[in-house]
Parts: sequence; C-alpha cells; structure tokens
Amino acid sequence: MRLAIPAFGALITEPLFLLADSAIVGRLGTAPLGSLGVAAQALTALVNVSIFLAYGTTAAVARQLGAGNRQAAIRQGLDGLWLAGAIGIAVLAIGLPLAAPIAGAFGASPAVTAGAVTYLRISLIAAPAMLAVLAGTGVLRGLQNTSTPLVVAVIANVANVALNATFVLGLHWGIAGSAWGTVIAQYGAAIAYLAMVTAGARRARVRLSINLAGVKAAARTGAALVIRTLALQAVLIAATAIAAQQGDAAIAAHQVAFRLWTLLAFALDAIAIAGQAITGKYLGAGDVDGVRAATARMIRWGIGCGVVFGIATLAGRPWLPGLFAAAPPVAHLLLVVLLVVAAGQPVAGVVFVLDGVLIGAGDQNYLAVAGLVSTAVFAVAAAVVVASGAGLLGLWLAISAWLAARFVTLTWRARGSRWLVTGAVRS
Repeated sequence: MRLAIPAFGALITEPLFLLADSAIVGRLGTAPLGSLGVAAQALTALVNVSIFLAYGTTAAVARQLGAGNRQAAIRQGLDGLWLAGAIGIAVLAIGLPLAAPIAGAFGASPAVTAGAVTYLRISLIAAPAMLAVLAGTGVLRGLQNTSTPLVVAVIANVANVALNATFVLGLHWGIAGSAWGTVIAQYGAAIAYLAMVTAGARRARVRLSINLAGVKAAARTGAALVIRTLALQAVLIAATAIAAQQGDAAIAAHQVAFRLWTLLAFALDAIAIAGQAITGKYLGAGDVDGVRAATARMIRWGIGCGVVFGIATLAGRPWLPGLFAAAPPVAHLLLVVLLVVAAGQPVAGVVFVLDGVLIGAGDQNYLAVAGLVSTAVFAVAAAVVVASGAGLLGLWLAISAWLAARFVTLTWRARGSRWLVTGAVRS
C-alpha cells in the first residue's frame, strides 16, 4: 500500500490531465479533437517503445537494492538515464521529418490529419525529456520511492493544463497551443528527475560519467521489453487507425473512450508498479515465498479495483459525453463503447498486476512471446471487424479479445515457477 497508493496518484495524474486537454481541445470542434487522438497515439507509440527505461530500470535497481548493493542500484539507474538521452535524441531526429507520413498512416480525414501533423511536430521536441522522465521514475521506484514521482507528476501536469488552457483558449493558438504546453511541462519534469538522481548519486559516491558497458547492458535487458511494447503499441495504433477510417465522429468518440480506458488502466497499473518494485526487491533478497504471497494479494486487489472501476464507469456514463462537449453522433458512439470499457475492468485488473509482477521478476522474454500471441488474437478479431463493418463497437470488442488473450497467457505463467529467479542480477 505504501508503494501502490502514491503510484496510483502519479499514474492517474497524467491521463486525468490528458482528459482535461481533450476537454480543452474539444471546444475547438470535432476535427481538432480527432487530431489530438491521432497525434497523441502516434507520440505515445514513439515514446512508449522505450517504456523499458522505467520498467526495466525499476526491476534492475530493486534487485540490487534487495541484495544490499545500493551503489550498484544507483549506477544502474544512471545507465538507464544515459540510455534515455540517446534514445530520446534518436526519436526526435527520426520523428520530425516523418511526422506527416506517420499522421497520414492513420487514414483520417484531411482536416484531422493536418491538425495531427501540427501537434506531432511540436510535441516531438519533448521526446528526450519524456524518456528522461521514464528513466528517472524507474530509478526512484526501484529504490522503493513512489511518493516523489507523484509530486513531480502532479506539478508537471497541473502546469501542462494551465499552459494548454492559456495557449489554446486564451491566446487562440489552436491545437499547437496544446502541444507547446506539453513540451514545456515535460522538460520541467525531466529537469526535476535529473536533479534528484544526480543528488542521490553524489551522496552514494557514484560517478555521474557515462558507463558504456552499463548502458549496453541496459539496452540488452530492455530488448525483450521493446518487443512486448511494440506488440502492445501495434494493437493501440491499429485500433486508432480503424476508428479513424470510420469517420470523424468515430475517431473523436474513440479518442475520448481511449483516454478514459487509459485513465482506468493507469489506476490499475499502480498495483503493477508496486509489483515491479516488491518482486524485484524480494527476488534480489532470495525471498520466493514473499513474492508468491505478495502476488496473490496484488491479484485480489486488482480484481477488486477492476470491479469498482467498472461500476464507476457505468455510473458516470450518462454525463461523460457532455464533459467533452461531444456532438450528438460522437456522444451516441461513446455511450455504446463505454459499456465495453466498463465490462472489461475486472479482467484488466488481473492483466496489469501480473504484467507488473513478471516485469519485476525480469521475465521479459516470456512477456515478449505472450505479447506477440495476444497481438495475433487482436489481428484476427480486428480483421473480422473491418470485413464485417462492425463499426466502433466491434472494434472495442476486438480490444476486449486482446485483453482476454493477455489474461490467459499471464495467468498461465504466474502459476508456474520458471519466472522465480533469485539474485542481484537475473541470470
């Protein structure tokens, strides 16, 4: 609870304020709201390929901490930050010239695509900062500190919404104003994390200079998590593209529904973050029984929270379209899709918890294979949706099939013992 509650606050802060961004941009009309949905999904895909900077760093730092090697733990955290800087520069260099083709690949209308290109080009400037935030968050979580990331997340996202409201509604910069607000807020958060990790390294007498061997090791460890993340992002990108091809109302409704789904997913992921830190620390200390007991408890929490979130979604469903100033066609689609979102929450609770536990155990190779299998299930379901013209409801049922496939593969693994490898470094 000490780890999960602050992690919960930090995780839901970003999607809450992204919902606020959607509410602000929604005042500009259906096309700008759709543009935000396309661009945000593209940016998320580009950045979240490197989510291993947070997840892998958390697990590695926690293992060293559990084994009693605090200096080695901080050194691994610094390696992750150096790697984040290199990848962030690469994402910026590759993404900027390809912004138009990336946005165009979703197949949205010309108006939606044009706005998406504008948002993507500006927000990509923050790519190095976004990746530094991922790595810095991973360092602190691995050190069993989830309270500080909460503080940073709240301050950064409050600033983000204030800036977006000023730029979009006050200065009338349109969707570009929302992007600039994101850039400023992300760099502020990155500077905060760099300052904290640097101070911690100096206290532990760990050198700040780059350690190429450590950076390479971090990259190798993250390779399997990259495959897992690519598989996950392929599903989310394909879902956005399918929704965009169904028209402006469909992509606008999908954008809002996906933001709400992400909010709930991040809330459930709070238990998974605790799972990463606890599992890594216990396995580093050689405590397999402790890992088993913690996993069972976190699964129960995941199911319970999923039930509560599902009920809350149903209760708030009648008022949500009005919150985003949704036009009648958008509101109709959104109300239907929210039924699917609510029904899937208990399953999602188990999926996200076990995902975090296995990441904390360093079981990345299995997660990569499981991710590919689940993506194949979605591909079949999505193909049926497109061929049959099942619309946005059919698309979200396909997303539910993907979630069910993840449930099966993760619960099967958790029942075995091959993932329970002890020691300061997973061999």
